[in-house]
Amino acid sequence: MRIADVLRSKGSGTSTVAPEDPVAEVLRAIAERNLGALPVVDGDRLVGIVSERDVVRRLHSHGAALLDARVAEVMTTEVVTCSPDDGVGDLARVMTDRRVRHLPVVVDGALAGIVSIGDLVKARMDMLEQEREQLESYIAQ
Repeated sequence: MRIADVLRSKGSGTSTVAPEDPVAEVLRAIAERNLGALPVVDGDRLVGIVSERDVVRRLHSHGAALLDARVAEVMTTEVVTCSPDDGVGDLARVMTDRRVRHLPVVVDGALAGIVSIGDLVKARMDMLEQEREQLESYIAQ
């Protein structure tokens, strides 16, 4: 199974923020949409990612003033990305090894979607269920 299949299943609509948006906007979007991270885009180009973890770590050191700071001040700029052609199993390993929970899907530098570790686990579980059903059908014949 490829990432393109996961995006097709979950939909490719992706909430984003801009580097100049205030951190308070990130928190609002995360809370309202039950998200763990948001890609940061400038136009249609991915320039970073900001997660709950990024904000919490900086809140600890900067306090409430961080809410007025710009996303560019808290985002991660070295973003691990993937393409629609990447395999689910391979990316689950990348996410585990790199200790990231969200991977933006990029095509020619432009954001095409985002997948979470939960999306990959669900995809893998669906694949295992299909295999189980096929084996049961084969045995029953």
